[in-house]
This record gives sequence, C-alpha cells and structure tokens, in this order.
Amino acid sequence: MENQHPQSPHCTIPIHKPRLREYAFFFASGILVSIPFASFFESLYPSTTALSSVLLIVVLAPLIEELAKVFPLFYRHGETERSIVTLGLLIGLGFGIAEFVSYVAFVGVSPIVRFPSIIFHASSAIIASYGIAKNNPVPYYLFAVFLHFVNNFFAVLNDQFSGSLGLFVVLTTFLMGWHYWHKTRKDVITV
Repeated sequence: MENQHPQSPHCTIPIHKPRLREYAFFFASGILVSIPFASFFESLYPSTTALSSVLLIVVLAPLIEELAKVFPLFYRHGETERSIVTLGLLIGLGFGIAEFVSYVAFVGVSPIVRFPSIIFHASSAIIASYGIAKNNPVPYYLFAVFLHFVNNFFAVLNDQFSGSLGLFVVLTTFLMGWHYWHKTRKDVITV
C-alpha cells in the first residue's frame, strides 16, 4: 500500500480591487468611525489638570488615534498590500481633515497651523497600514504612535523652535509614509 500524504487544506482568496465607492467609504470612515472612536476613548480619561491634559495629548491620544485610524482595516481580506495601504491613507486623510475642521471651526486655531496635521494623519496611517499589509502590525503601529507622540510633544511646547521641530516630524512622517507606500506590492495579497 502506498504511503499517501493527506492534502493540506487551502483556500483561495481572489484579489479584491477596491472601487471608487469603497475608496469613498474608507475616506468617510476616517471621519465617521475613527474620529468618534478616538473621541470616545479619549473622553474616558479625565483631563482636569494641566498635567493630565498634557498626558492625554502627548501619550494617550497617539495610542488611541493610531489604532482608531487602522481599526477598519483589520476586517479586509483579499486586498493587495498596496490596496490596504491606500485604504489606510484614505482613512488617515479623512481623520486629518475632520480634525482640521474641528480645530479651525470650533477651537479657533489658524488653518495654516493645522494644515500639516492633515498630511501627518494620512502619513502615519500609511505606516500603521503597512504593518497590517505585511501581517506584522505591532511594530509599525508603535512606530506611528512614536511619531505621533513626538509631533504632539512639540505641539504642546508651542514655541517657534518646537514648531520647527514639529514640521520636521511631519515631513519625516510623510517621507516614511511615502517610502512604505512604495514598498507595497500590487500583486501580493494580504491575508
């Protein structure tokens, strides 16, 4: 009798190519899902003193907001690495625009001061999404959180020198996002 090896089970997942409607959905989810997610969890922390407010802005907000931005991506299957990262970019862009509007319209911050945050949120979402695309989310999430932490730290210092350093962090985050987006492949499926 021949020694037969059992076939290992396998599953074929077809490549899914997002359409314009899905791109719009993920952009909108940055506004309608990720912003409320972040707001809810940030509101659980009592920021009644200056120190507790700084801890919320510098430490907790990066942890919460970076997770909020990529959370919708954990349920995608059959996406290529590039499409996962592109969807992450759109979520981050939606998040950044919503945050921009809220700071400018409701807090009175200058649009020029807040504009880099749009680029920052889209770029940091690319970094965290890249980790999801590579099935190794934790280090990339933590890298995005670290960049967010440094960016918020300089924003809290609120002087000209730290403002310049904050812009340097935004530029670095943008270049890292650009780098990771270009490292993704259009033909490799994320499972």
